[in-house]
Amino acid sequence: MSGYNAVLARNTENAPTGIGPYSQTVAFSHYNNLSAQLPIDPKTGNVVAGGVKEQAEQCFKNIKAIVESIGHVMSDVVRISVFVKNIKDVDAVDEVYKTFFPTYVPTRTTVAVAALPMDALVQVEALISNGEGTIPNAPQSGDLIKLTNNTANAPTSVLSTQTVSFSHYNNLTAQLPIDPKTGRLVSGGVKEQAAQCLKNIKAILESIDVPFDDIVKTTIFVKDLSDMEAVNEVYKTFFPDSAIARAVAYVPARTTVEAAALPMDALVQIEAVVSHGDGTPPQLVEDRHGIIIEANNTENAPKCSLSTQTVAFSHYNHISAQLPVDAKTGKVVAGGVKEQAEQCLKNIKAILESVDHAMEDVVKVNIYLKNIADIDAVNEVYKTFFPEGTPARRIVGVSALSEGALIQIDAVAGNEEGTPPIK
Repeated sequence: MSGYNAVLARNTENAPTGIGPYSQTVAFSHYNNLSAQLPIDPKTGNVVAGGVKEQAEQCFKNIKAIVESIGHVMSDVVRISVFVKNIKDVDAVDEVYKTFFPTYVPTRTTVAVAALPMDALVQVEALISNGEGTIPNAPQSGDLIKLTNNTANAPTSVLSTQTVSFSHYNNLTAQLPIDPKTGRLVSGGVKEQAAQCLKNIKAILESIDVPFDDIVKTTIFVKDLSDMEAVNEVYKTFFPDSAIARAVAYVPARTTVEAAALPMDALVQIEAVVSHGDGTPPQLVEDRHGIIIEANNTENAPKCSLSTQTVAFSHYNHISAQLPVDAKTGKVVAGGVKEQAEQCLKNIKAILESVDHAMEDVVKVNIYLKNIADIDAVNEVYKTFFPEGTPARRIVGVSALSEGALIQIDAVAGNEEGTPPIK
């Protein structure tokens, strides 16, 4: 990385530290990526007493403390991700959520997972706008604005905004298979539900004049991982969407996660991150045309026809979730979770190096574990790839992973040169 844009990791004593090799918040360009917050009291280092309400409140207090420690406010939050142990606890979490977002509401994803670190009932993650950027002595907060939008052609909620854009990205609320006309789940099985999720995403993008092929990353949460074959049949009818995209066989980066449960007892939910070529504020046409989606695959990491290994836009690279698959054999590596974690991270490293980047450029890591008790073993390997423990991080436990894997890891990396290069 050059001196123009820098990975800026920060921590405050007013939020939990020392519970893992990660930074509380990592800023790069116009976003701060926060580590997922557990309901830990920073004074004691323990999970707070009480039930899910008390735990949710502590998660949000931790987020607020981190946000305020870097000179930001809660209305700078662009996206919130809520992970609960029991989907029935979402209503209780929502009561707390409303007290932290009484007027403006960010985009949101809500998922029940098999397990959370420290046996917590809830974990909350936030993505924050970074108006000043990380360009030394060049504040930009006076020019950049956050844009929110909702359309009647997709499901609306008082708890989330359909899309929030800031700088060069649109972050969409995860879409459930809800028919916006009825407010109910569509009839049928997982194929019909997957199609509705993608229709909702398309409707949101059309409402802000953004084409479907501007999606750079999708995350698919399914109730049953064995349904992914059916979901993929539908997925392929939406991607690629345009003649240009079809000509180059462009598909976004992708992560697939088995959820313990989803809101409304849905079978599938899909989240999307989308490029925002005009940025905020609007740019001159000649400048806007220089910002392009750059997709790349390398032979040194596993390939998939349904996802691109890394998709860069502006100052970020979004990397598809990596399983512990050896690219040479196409099979999961032998050994236990340590060997598998190492292979996942080797794949990420190979992908980054293929686009002339390094592990030091990673700002966020998401880890999905078959057995949450494997965290310590994973950390041993993790520290060899991130000796400074810099990236923000999320860990959740899942019931199953593709290929029978014990671990899956995806990442977001800074893209210093951006597209186009800094002048």
